[in-house]
Amino acid sequence: MNQRNEPTFRESVDLMFNRAVALMDLPPGLEEKIRVCNATYTVRFGVRLRGQIQTFTGYRSVHSEHMEPVKGGIRFAMGVNQDEVEALAALMTYKCALVETPFGGSKGGLRIDPRQYDEHELEQITRRFAYELAKRDLINPSQNVPAPDMGTGEREMAWIADQYARMNTTDINARACVTGKPLNAGGIAGRVEATGRGVQYALREFFRHPEDVARSGLSGSLDGKRVIVQGLGNVGYHAAKFLAEEDGAIITGIIERDGALFNPNGLDVEAVFNWIRGRGGVTGFPDAAHTAEGAAVLEEECDILIPAALEGVINLNNAERIKAPLIIEAANGPITAGADDILRARGTVIIPDMYANAGGVTVSYFEWVKNLSHIRFGRMQRRQEEARHQLVVDELERLDRYLGDAWSMSPDFKKKYLRGAGELELVRSGLDDTMRTAYQSMHEVWHERDDVDDLRTAAYLVSINKVAASYRAKGL
Repeated sequence: MNQRNEPTFRESVDLMFNRAVALMDLPPGLEEKIRVCNATYTVRFGVRLRGQIQTFTGYRSVHSEHMEPVKGGIRFAMGVNQDEVEALAALMTYKCALVETPFGGSKGGLRIDPRQYDEHELEQITRRFAYELAKRDLINPSQNVPAPDMGTGEREMAWIADQYARMNTTDINARACVTGKPLNAGGIAGRVEATGRGVQYALREFFRHPEDVARSGLSGSLDGKRVIVQGLGNVGYHAAKFLAEEDGAIITGIIERDGALFNPNGLDVEAVFNWIRGRGGVTGFPDAAHTAEGAAVLEEECDILIPAALEGVINLNNAERIKAPLIIEAANGPITAGADDILRARGTVIIPDMYANAGGVTVSYFEWVKNLSHIRFGRMQRRQEEARHQLVVDELERLDRYLGDAWSMSPDFKKKYLRGAGELELVRSGLDDTMRTAYQSMHEVWHERDDVDDLRTAAYLVSINKVAASYRAKGL
């Protein structure tokens, strides 16, 4: 949505970047080098479908090569354009720097409505797009590594990986050319849930800092907090599911394409998700009030608002009416720069997209490392870890026999303690550590600098400093 005086997505990213660098002492040339996109490739290719040739337009933008390979998703959507792809590529640069994944920023997109094509047609289109990018090294394990985004998933990533392997038959690291693949095609446990899981871990870390929680006007823990989620796709679904099942949050509202559901007593996330999968929308779902005007539910009373779909859903038109004291941006760019100004002035705390949805690229990093090392995580150490734990359990059992009724192990202790960490546990552990560490770096800037009054500016300052340090190390 781009109303009068409303910046575009690309302009929003630049405005937020400019707000941060104004607080830094960067040489003008280096500031410009970090801000601009290095290159954007536009491809137009034909595929013979339904008896005729259809021409498609796609993009791959590389924002920064301060580290390589560059990393960023490929989205399939009719709204894809060069400005959007370049803005998303810039966000990827800052996101990777913030969470310390060793990548530059990139992004890709294909202007297509995937719902208009059957699986075989989509495979033909995806393979041809991958071919056009790969032959220019815009898909390459050491130069440019895509991942899923809106409209794409494991299936499309498997096609891209196979297409690259067919073109590079002797590349032993071919599987590392793309992440987000299915497990049986070189993927990693926990990748599908990663972005939503990262949102959960980000909120958990926020609530570990009472002084930050107080700034939002909230108190206590996640337990019992009322949450509204906009978009129940992969990210929104997993974030809502984990927050409800594991942290005691109450999902009071879910907004989708065909309207929204609202129930102050809480919605069953799994039931809503299955309803959407079966019927294509939320209309008709029982046990909740339905409104066709879904955007209005963004303005309902709640404790935490999670925009998890498109950019620009909170803008100059509705920012004044947003009541949530805490917003976590699970999507990329859901709050425009103009709306951000309004919300900040009112004291709303915003956990920014470049941090909040970094779970995907973090676990993509783990998958890339797994593909390069050619061994799954946990394979070498899991049984050794269990054997060491067995020594402790054996000693505790000996004490148990010696002390009799005076002492005994808790029920299930032995079973839980003996289980060594597999790939999923290790991935979740690495993601949790990443989200904690990144939040703490923002928290430190937010609290120690008098000229920083929000987490987004703090995030930009942390990430831009890291990118600048990389460029300086290269001699720039």
